[in-house]
Parts: sequence; C-alpha cells; structure tokens
Amino acid sequence: MFSRHNRVMGLFYLAADALLALASFALAYWARSQAHSLRPLFPPSYYSGIVALAVGLWIAVGVVIGIYREIREEDMRRAFTDPLKVGLVAATLLFALLSALKIEDISRLLLGFYAVLDLMAMILFRLAARRMGEPLRRAFAGLRYFLVVGDTPDAIEIARTIEANESRGMKLFGFIQLGAPANTVTHFQPSSSGLVREYPVYPLEKLPELLRQQVIDEVLFGVSKDDLEKLEETFLLCEEEGVKTRVLLSFFPHVISKVRLERLREKPLLTFSTTPENEDLLLLKRVLDFLMAAVFLIVLSPIFLVLALLIKLTSRGRILYRQTRCGLGGRKFTVYKFRSMRADADLLRDELRALNEMDGPVFKIRNDPRCTPVGRFMRKFSLDELPQLFNILKGDMSFVGPRPPLPEEVQKYELWQRRRLRMQPGLTCLWALEGRSTLNFNRWMELDLEYIDHWSPSLDWKIILKTIPVVLLGRGAS
Repeated sequence: MFSRHNRVMGLFYLAADALLALASFALAYWARSQAHSLRPLFPPSYYSGIVALAVGLWIAVGVVIGIYREIREEDMRRAFTDPLKVGLVAATLLFALLSALKIEDISRLLLGFYAVLDLMAMILFRLAARRMGEPLRRAFAGLRYFLVVGDTPDAIEIARTIEANESRGMKLFGFIQLGAPANTVTHFQPSSSGLVREYPVYPLEKLPELLRQQVIDEVLFGVSKDDLEKLEETFLLCEEEGVKTRVLLSFFPHVISKVRLERLREKPLLTFSTTPENEDLLLLKRVLDFLMAAVFLIVLSPIFLVLALLIKLTSRGRILYRQTRCGLGGRKFTVYKFRSMRADADLLRDELRALNEMDGPVFKIRNDPRCTPVGRFMRKFSLDELPQLFNILKGDMSFVGPRPPLPEEVQKYELWQRRRLRMQPGLTCLWALEGRSTLNFNRWMELDLEYIDHWSPSLDWKIILKTIPVVLLGRGAS
C-alpha cells in the first residue's frame, strides 16, 4: 500500500542528500580556505574526483543501510540516527580508502569539515521535512484515492488506517455497501465508525458510475468470503476500468505462493498477480544481463569470427539467420542465430512435417536433414545460439527465461500456456536441465510456468551454472 509513496519519497530524499553533500563540500572548502595559517588548498577543480567519491560513498552507504527504503517523516529518532549511521560508516570508508591508496595531498581537515557539515545538513533537512512533509508528499507522490467495498469491522479498520495516513498520499473517497438500497447515498458518521470525517456510502449499483465519473485509483474489498463469491462482475468491471483491486484476507487461513501478499500495517491484502512483481530484482536481472552479454560478446568475439568463417566457407547463404519470435507479453522481435541449415530450409519445412518429433505446435527433428555439417556441430553445443547475446544486449531476451516461440506457435497455445509469455524470454531455463529437446510440449510448458512461479535471482544463477555442463557435453540438443 505504501510502496509508491516510499519509492517516490525515497528518491526525493536520495537526491536531496546528494545535493546536500555537494553543498557541504563547497562550504567545507570555503571554511578550510579561511585558515590562512595552514597550507593553501589546491584549486576547486583539483577535488572533483574526491567530491565524486565522497558523494558516491555517502549515497551508497545510505542505500545499503536502507534509509531510503521507507521514509517516516514523523519519526524524530530517525532524523538523527539515519544521518549518524551514514556519516560514521561513509567517513570511515573514505579515510580508509585514502590511506589504502596512499593519497596524501588531500587535506584531512577539509574532509573532516565536509563530514561534519554534511551530517548537520542531513539532520536539518530531515527536521525541516517533518514540518513541510505534507506539501512535499503531495508535490512528489500525489494523492491516491481509495474506495472501500464492505462495512465489516475489518473494512472500517482499513478505512481508518487510510484516513490516518493521508499525509502519506492516501485519501479515502468513500464506501460501497453491499445490500444497500439502489440510488441511495448515506454517510458513515465519525462517532459510529471511529473515522475522523464523514464519508459517503454508495450502493453497489453505483460503482460503474463512480469509476467513470470520479478519480478512484484503488478499490479495496473488505467483505466476507460468501459476499466475495457474489462479486465476480464487480471484479471484472474494475479490471476493465484498469483500477487496481485489493482484497482483505481475513477469511483465508493460508496464502498460496502464487499470490503476492502485501500489508496495510497489520492487515494482509491480496494482490492478484501471476508473474514476478519485484521491480528492483527485475531491474537487477536486466542490468546483469546487459553487463554479462557485453562481456561475453567481447570475450567470445574470436569464436564468432571462426564460426562465421566456417559457415561462409562450407555452405551458401547468409551467416546469420533471422527469425521473428514472440517476446515479453507477445511483443514480436527478430532473433539472431548462426545459420545451421541450408539457405532454403524454410521452404522444405512442409515437406518434412511428417518427420516432426515434437507434439504440440513446435516443429523439431532430432537429425534434421536440412542441417549442414557445421550446423549440426554448432547445434550440438548450442553455438548457433551465440548471436542471441545481441538480443540480450538490446533487451529482447534474458540469459534465463522461457524460449521465445514463433508467432504461429503462440496462436495454437492453450489458455493456460499463454502465461509463459509474461516473462522475458531467455537462452536457457528449467527445461534445459531436464532434457532440452527430449521433452514433450506440455512438460516444456509446465517447466516454464514453474520457473515463472518460483523465479528469483538465485534460481537464475542455479540454472546458468547447471546449464554450462549440459551445453559443454552436448546433452539433449538437436
């Protein structure tokens, strides 16, 4: 519930701390330069490198410690403890680095002034932010309007929590009461509900009109399990409107792994999602993919040249084979491979369809007669897939993920199989460890969905490490 507010305000605090660090260094330089009895300082431009190092250290330590993860302006203690933790750790690291690198021409007094001034600036900023917190939050995070469906005690408690956290960008719009007479609007009175203000209560029939005519960002359902079963059309309406929907879990004894659980203070909320939602980890996955692809392209460039030369000398046609595939969400992109077949291989596909060894919509022959001798060798050790490092660099693919299918294969998918399109396609996945080309189609799909349901960075690394010997030994390839 508070993730958007925390993310926006965390970025604001991070940017403010970076600017304060720069200003503190400038002020420290001026203060140190006033000490005429000491050795004169170098010109300001000389310290550009040490400024970048100092600011980077202060921000990096803050990120690692987690002071930007959850901003609580009302917590007076954190206004002092957060800057103190960052200042002590970062200053220690800075002086240790300078000593280790034997950089002696930087004034230690200047750095001492900087550390003290930056500590004071961070504390003063946080104290000031407590006073101007509400306008800051509204300016940077904005307000999100919530509509609560239900009048159970838990629903009223959620409403009270939203109302109490209006300063965090949450605004209670009103209530939908099940079973209320149509075309009537009543109000929750503060005295009876424990709320500070009075809020309108609408019948369920009013929901379509409210979603069309009012600003409502999220709808929270705090109803009984029996009532929830009657709200199928209401959920579909919210989905069509694009309104985020959350359901209170007070009637669920357990939470299954495919459901993402969030919390509003101590109240559990259910967010329906069938794919990984951790944006920070997905961003880390993308950054690592990019860096690894760039490194591999440089390191393997001699192999690229040798394979390209062998393909050119042993068969007619282009070196690279280009094919349209479906990526994340069904987005079409061009995949690159070293050509392992005759130049007219696509024209011969219909003639060889009777030899297809895969069930489902996939076409694959273990000893494909269209393969060239060099192509058969490349396929055995997956060398023909190397140009897909360019696809990873471009962001079309990842190192680990479901294989990108052909558009005509996707058209033949059953409904439950389409969910595999909701993860970035990759070079390898769980199926590579279970037999690669020896799996039947349904098992292949099941493994892709298993990967999506249990995805984590550690799972990616396990798959990569286990794929290496599989590829080197040429097991299961065709």
